[in-house]
Amino acid sequence: MQREVIKRFNKTSDIKAKLTQVPGEGYSDKMRTSMGTPNAPDVFFNWGGGSISDFVKKDMLLDLDPAMAKDPELKKAFIPTILDAGAVDGKHYGIPMRGMQPVILFYNKDVFEDAGAKPPKSWGDLLKLIDTFKGKGVTPFALAGTDPWTELMWVEYLVDRYGGAGVFQKIQSQSMAAWDDPAVLKAAQTIKDLVDRGAFGKNYKSVNYTADGASTLFAKGKAAMHLMGSWEYANQKANQPAFAKSGLGWTTFPAVPGGSGDPKSVVGNPTNYWSINAKVKGDKQKAALAFVKFAAQQEYSGDLIANGDVPATSDATSLLGKHENPDYARFQYDMVKQAPDFTLSWDQALPAKYTPPLHTAVQKLFNGQLSPAGFVDALKGM
Repeated sequence: MQREVIKRFNKTSDIKAKLTQVPGEGYSDKMRTSMGTPNAPDVFFNWGGGSISDFVKKDMLLDLDPAMAKDPELKKAFIPTILDAGAVDGKHYGIPMRGMQPVILFYNKDVFEDAGAKPPKSWGDLLKLIDTFKGKGVTPFALAGTDPWTELMWVEYLVDRYGGAGVFQKIQSQSMAAWDDPAVLKAAQTIKDLVDRGAFGKNYKSVNYTADGASTLFAKGKAAMHLMGSWEYANQKANQPAFAKSGLGWTTFPAVPGGSGDPKSVVGNPTNYWSINAKVKGDKQKAALAFVKFAAQQEYSGDLIANGDVPATSDATSLLGKHENPDYARFQYDMVKQAPDFTLSWDQALPAKYTPPLHTAVQKLFNGQLSPAGFVDALKGM
């Protein structure tokens, strides 16, 4: 898809774009090594937030707000929460260039039907479902405990539901001491309660995601639900196509008792972004800006939908019927468009140095090696 858009761009520009493909593994390290050298890219793919914050501090990226001020339609072209999720210190350094990737609560329709159950609309419903499926010999939630980023999704949603998106925004903008928020402790206590209730079964510590372990358990009816990024649909379509077509259901993460967060808010990876190197000047900078603006075009959105993605553009509604699963595309698009906040995954939003200790603390919380209070202390000490 990116090769095709470069062909289209190059037909319109005297300055040509060239695509350099880099394997996903080690990509972030390669970017950190190349930026500031003669080999640095002019335009590059990233996750926004913490993935580019070090570059912003060193004035390596072009602030795109002046370009958006000159071209208001460019800013209006994208769902605001997604555009803002890639910002750093309130300034935009990225243009959304891929499909949205919210975290969704998936469920197995056949398992639910066999149990006479319905998707949870409240936290009370969710807790009752744990008992219902345990009684049927089914693990309530698939969880890939060997991959701590999958566990992090639970913590992110619970902190958001208990305290609102402002809790993590404060952590991002201030310091690690800001983890000492009541919502973080309450979320950790809820995780402990879920583990103790058997919400994730007994073997989750040895289940993986990258080798399709959790997704297979879910598709085979060994687990009733799975909290996962929107890419779970594409994953199931590739590996369990019959289940993806007729057995996969989806819903939103419920509100929690006493929580002050908006239940319409979402967490996950809003999308990926194009950023422009600040070293690019003059006509070349104009060409780079023209290239990233291609991501706002309906033709580009159509390409995303043909690829099975859901665009982050604000005018994509009319195109969703062309998605291979229109109902899923509309659910995902409406969920994100109606969300007052879209919190970027913490391990992408924070500077890279925090990812290892964050993952370790989350995994230890789920494994019972850290108490909820100990979890908070571990985060404060990062």
